[in-house]
Parts: sequence; structure tokens; C-alpha cells
Amino acid sequence: MNIDLEKIAKERGLRYFLISFVDLFGVARAKLVPARAIGEMVEEGAGFAGFAAWLDMTPAFPDMLAKPDPGSLIQLPWNREVGWLAADLWMEGKEVEQAPRNVLRRLIKEADGKGYRLRCGVEAEYFLISPDGKSIADSTDTQAKACYDQSALMRRYDVISQICDAMVELGWGPYQNDHEDANGQFEMNWDFDDALVTADRHAFFKYMVRSIAEHNGLRATFMPKPFANLTGNGCHAHVSLWKGDNNLFEDPAGELGVSQLGYHFMGGLLSHAQGLCALLNPSVNSYKRINAPRTSSGATWSPNTISYGGNNRTHMIRIPGPGRFEVRLADGAVNPYLLPAGLLAAGMDGIDSKKDPGKRIDIDMYAEGHTIRGAKKLPANLLDALRALEKDKTLRSKLGDAVTDAFLKLKHAEWDRYNGHLTNWERENYLDC
Repeated sequence: MNIDLEKIAKERGLRYFLISFVDLFGVARAKLVPARAIGEMVEEGAGFAGFAAWLDMTPAFPDMLAKPDPGSLIQLPWNREVGWLAADLWMEGKEVEQAPRNVLRRLIKEADGKGYRLRCGVEAEYFLISPDGKSIADSTDTQAKACYDQSALMRRYDVISQICDAMVELGWGPYQNDHEDANGQFEMNWDFDDALVTADRHAFFKYMVRSIAEHNGLRATFMPKPFANLTGNGCHAHVSLWKGDNNLFEDPAGELGVSQLGYHFMGGLLSHAQGLCALLNPSVNSYKRINAPRTSSGATWSPNTISYGGNNRTHMIRIPGPGRFEVRLADGAVNPYLLPAGLLAAGMDGIDSKKDPGKRIDIDMYAEGHTIRGAKKLPANLLDALRALEKDKTLRSKLGDAVTDAFLKLKHAEWDRYNGHLTNWERENYLDC
């Protein structure tokens, strides 16, 4: 379908367009383009220097062109003069192979060639904090069991309702908002959709939440573990494969209503979990969430073992009902495009190889996980996860050398910067060793 953005701009009163892409670190980059120039941008792309973003490029590289996808257009509910557009990156007439949205689009096309369409939903948790980032914004939000706290939720009614109203206006189908487990933490759920649609919405959601929080004098953070004593920010993904209107993961005769195909897909996720961890938990801080000690609420709500169960939130993968499952591994730092790309790469290998996920484990992994002999643990830190990804030849093959090499190079450099940082804890414990 040919979408005329110039015509839409006149009809909707759009004066500017944000042509946006997400780099390998999940940072949103954009240029603000006047409506008069949008036709040229669609044809030629907006120019960027790739080295200036988190991509594996140097200042000597030629212009990187961000070509907007007209079908992704979102009119900013809080500033209706501006339209947001997700863009695909090109350089010298070729798609940039390390660009996250390009990687996802390629994997979607490959899956489509086999008759599969990935549909997913995300649960992007976030904190509302003080502008300086040092504390939660609501000083009276202090309950030890803060989850679903009605009063704390309604004290943030202005922010929550503005975000939810925006999603209603945009047609996302939001259906519930809640105060999450940690003090100052919230989650907002909207309808699942095709993987690329959900990824674009996920990218925009993070921008929207931050913007609306700022307009209300607050700050929003998706950081995996912003406070040591509180539950971290997860980004749980609900996934299923479809063919037309048929959910291929649903089978009334299957165990817990999940088809054999679904279990093979899950087998792929479990077998590649350690390498996937680098993509789904991509920061140094991520490993203070998935390997955390008990929080003030009594649980971390995050996995530390490669396991799956039924409707049981202590596992890496949960089967909450027929025809889908919830991957609880990713956190708030995850790249909105590399999340479904990684799941699709690992899951499709599971289908191709008919991987068996093994028997379901129906125990509380937090209390009894130590009783499972041979249970594989998730990486203890970012370096271990990067090394696991390096060893995973199948994930590399599915994702592509360009994005895998670029991601590993930049993330190893990030680890080195972190590892070279001397902390007060080290001084306090080792000055007299």
C-alpha cells in the first residue's frame, strides 16, 4: 500500500516528522524533518554519521541514510504537530546489516517463507523517579508488598492516564495498568501484534513514557536494576507463531494446550538461552536483576536458571495458558528489535532441529531450584553472556555475522570500561588485605 506522507501531513496538521532508528545499544536516534521535505526523506533517507551512534562504524564511513517506513507513522498524542516514523538504515544502496530493525525484518521474511508469522506482546516495566535519578518520585510509596497498591497507583493517575489515553488514541488496545512489585514501579499492557508492529510500538512506548513523565516533572527509567533493594525492570515477552488466522502453538490435545511445534520453538529458546542472554540482558546492570538476592518484597520475579514451567513465574519460560508462552528473561535495557529477532532466531532453530525442551518443572525455582541436578544457570555477568553468544554458532548464523560481530565488539568495549572502574566497595574491603 502506497502511503503519501505529504498528503497525510496536510490532512492531520503535521508540521514535522521525527525520523527515528534504534542503534545496537537500544538508544533512539532521530532527525526532526519539516513536513515539506518528507517526500524526499522517504525516497532518499535522512543522513546520519553512523559512528556518532552505537554502531560499529568509523568517522570514515559514508553517510548512513535512515529511510522512514510510512506504515509505522505515529502522531504524537502530546504534540500533534509531530509524526514519529521508524526508519530502516541504508548505506551506499544497501541495507545496513547490523541495524537492529533490518535484522528483525530479514528474520521475519525468512520465517514467512516457511509459513510462520511471529506475534508477540511485551510487558515493559519502568520506574517513575526523581529528576536526579536518585530516588523513586513518590516518597510515600513505601509498602513492603507494593504490588497492585491502589493508593500508590492513583497518586500517579495523571501520568498513567495520559500514557494509557495515548495508547487508546493510537489504537494499540491497552487493557490494564498496574503498580508493579517494586516501590515506584509500573507496568502497562496493550494488545499483542505482529513482531515488527510490536517492536516499533515498544520503541515508541519507551520514548512516550519518558516524554510524558518529563512533562509532569518526573523521570521514567527502564534500567534493569536502578535500586539494589527493589525488584528490577523486566520486559516479559509473550510469543506465538501463526499461519493466517491459525495459532500454530495452540493444540487442545497438547500438554497445557501447547502444540508440539510450540514445544520445539521453546526447546530452541532454552538451548540458546545463555547466548540469548547477551541480547536480552545487554547491560552490566542487567545481571544485578537476574542474579539478584531476595528483594524487599521477598522475591526478585526474575529467573536465574534455564527452565520452564506451567503457570509459574519462577521460571525463565512460563506457560500461562494454551497457545502461547511468556519469556521472562529480557529486561528493560533490551533492544526492542533484537528482542523478537533473538527469540525468532533461537525458536526457528528449535523448530528446524525439533529440539525437545525436556520435562516441565513444577516447583518454586526460588525455593527449590537447588534440588534440580544439572540445571543450567544463566550467565553471572555480561562478560559470561557475551562469551556464550560468541560460542553459539547457530545464533550467529541466524542473526548474521554483521550484527553479531558489531554487537560483541561494542559490548566487550562496554564491559572493559566497566571493569576498569574502581568502586568504593573495593576500597572498603581490600585496602587492608
